[in-house]
Amino acid sequence: MNIALDAMGGDNAPFATIKGARNALKLYPEISRLFLVGDSAALQSEMDKYKLDDSRATIIHAPDVVEMHESGAKALRRKKNSSISIATDLVKSGDAAAVVSAGNTGAAVAAATVKLRTLNGVERAGIATAMPNEYGICNLLDAGANPEAKPSHLVTYAIMGAVYARQVLGVEKPNIGLMSNGEEDEKGTTFTKETFALLNHMHNTGRAPFNFVGNVEGHDLFASKLDVVLTDGFTGNIVLKSCEATAKAMSKWLKLEFKRSPFRIMGAAIARGAFKAVKKRSSYEYVGGSPLLGVKGTCIIAHGSSSPLAIQNAIRVAVESVSQEVNPHIEEALLEINRP
Repeated sequence: MNIALDAMGGDNAPFATIKGARNALKLYPEISRLFLVGDSAALQSEMDKYKLDDSRATIIHAPDVVEMHESGAKALRRKKNSSISIATDLVKSGDAAAVVSAGNTGAAVAAATVKLRTLNGVERAGIATAMPNEYGICNLLDAGANPEAKPSHLVTYAIMGAVYARQVLGVEKPNIGLMSNGEEDEKGTTFTKETFALLNHMHNTGRAPFNFVGNVEGHDLFASKLDVVLTDGFTGNIVLKSCEATAKAMSKWLKLEFKRSPFRIMGAAIARGAFKAVKKRSSYEYVGGSPLLGVKGTCIIAHGSSSPLAIQNAIRVAVESVSQEVNPHIEEALLEINRP
């Protein structure tokens, strides 16, 4: 398969993207060609520095970059030759099966939805972001693509999230919950109540390709056996960024407290292995990237501050999504749901 990488996207590009691309090519023989999209001179310099094998990597020149502070949709219209725009065009033309970007999320979502369009039966695409919990991985959907969602959008998210969990994560019948301010059926806004009614009806009539567990709260993301938690993109993005900030603050506080005495420093050294294991389990670097579910072609959105390891794993997520034929299975599931 061929994959297009927005090699200028992200706070650490092109260093992180090129080094991550080099490592991915070593690990994933399924990749026939990796298109590196961005400023050709800058990319060639990094390729030479990290000895990236150019037999499977091709530079595609893109003179512009959508910066992180820019409005994604507006910048996409103004910068038609940006790296994210040209990388997405490679998927549109069929030259690549997936696009991976750690750049401006708004631009990546806009490029994918405008250029690639949505799958049959999908009104709005949604970002599925992996959240580690006590039982494995719980995908928060939507994490920011569709801030003004309708109940029907979340029903589609439920189906797409279930397909992704089944095909990529190997969960036979995923548990899906609806984010609310309480577990009781009557809790929530008008939006969540309407969504609950639709999902509950689908579940009770046996038409759902998932197990709907009902309303869930914020703590359930980490403490309950859930594979997908549904919410609108506005709420999902706030939840995601709050969790990231909390994790960073806890890490900083632990480091400060361990340095307060020699005994604590010794204890930290003894527990170093445990700390590394927790970091690996919770870090976005190992998760890699979040699929934008619902668009034709595969679009993987990585963290803006992605390291080479994060880029490598974002490319892995793209390989898994394409290999497991997530999109055809989503269309098949939607067709089945809508069949009289």
